Amino acid sequence: MPVTLATWNINSVRLRAPLVERLLTEEAPDILCLQETKCPVDKIPAERFAALGYTHMVARGMKGYNGVAILSRLPIEDAGGQDFAALNHPRHVAARLESGVVIHNFYVPAGGDVPDRDKNVKFGQKLDYLAEMRDWFHGARPEKAILVGDLNIAPLEDDVWSHKQLLKVVSHTPVEVAALGAVQDAGGWVDLTRRDIPDGKLYSWWSYRAKDWDAADKGRRLDHIWATPDIASAGGDSRVLRAARGWEQPSDHAPVFARFDL
Repeated sequence: MPVTLATWNINSVRLRAPLVERLLTEEAPDILCLQETKCPVDKIPAERFAALGYTHMVARGMKGYNGVAILSRLPIEDAGGQDFAALNHPRHVAARLESGVVIHNFYVPAGGDVPDRDKNVKFGQKLDYLAEMRDWFHGARPEKAILVGDLNIAPLEDDVWSHKQLLKVVSHTPVEVAALGAVQDAGGWVDLTRRDIPDGKLYSWWSYRAKDWDAADKGRRLDHIWATPDIASAGGDSRVLRAARGWEQPSDHAPVFARFDL
C-alpha cells in the first residue's frame, strides 16, 4: 500500500493551523509529522485536522516550546517517546502503523548560537542529545522504521548555501555533522531525501531575517526523512515543498515528503 509521509517544523501548530489545513487539503499526505508544536497535547486543534480525515494522532507537548505530533489518516498506535539528555522536553514521539512500521518523529535541539559547549550550554545539550540517540539506536538497532523530523543539522556541503561560510555556524559545524553521522550509522539509517535527490543544493529552512528569503536563497537542509535498509528500497518520490515557505504567516521551514510502498 502506498503511504505518503510529510515532516514539517510548523513553529506553533495553533498559530499556523490554517497552514496545516492547507497542506492536508492540497497535498493530502497520509501521515504528517509536526515539530515545534509549542503547546500541550490537549491544545492541539486536532478536531480541525480530524474534519479533513486525519482522525488519528499521537503527540507530546508542553506550553510554549518544543512539541511533536503525528497526524494520520491511517490507524496508528502510540509507540512511546524518549527524553534524551534528560532535558524533560517533548522532542520525540513514535507511532506504529498496522503494518508494523514504526515512525520516529524528532525535534533535535537547535543548539544556540555559539558552537562551543564550554561557552554555550545549549550546544552541549544538543551534542548530548545526539549521543544518546546514537546509543539508543545502537543498543536496539531498528527494523521496519522511518525517522523524520527537524534534526537541526545540515550535514552535506550542498545542504547549505555556503559550506565554507557556515563551517563555524551552528547546524553545519564538523562536530555536529559527525554526531549526526554517528546517529545514522548506529541505526543503519538511509537518508532517503538525498538518496532520491543526490545532486545540487537542497534546503528546507530559510531564516526569517532575510527580507526576501526566496531571492537570497540562503537556506539549509535541516529537515530529514530516513529509513531502515529493510524498507528504504520501498521509499521514493522525495521532495521539498519550497512553496510553503512563501505562504502567509509561514513557518521558516518547508515540508519534506516521501512515499513508501508498505
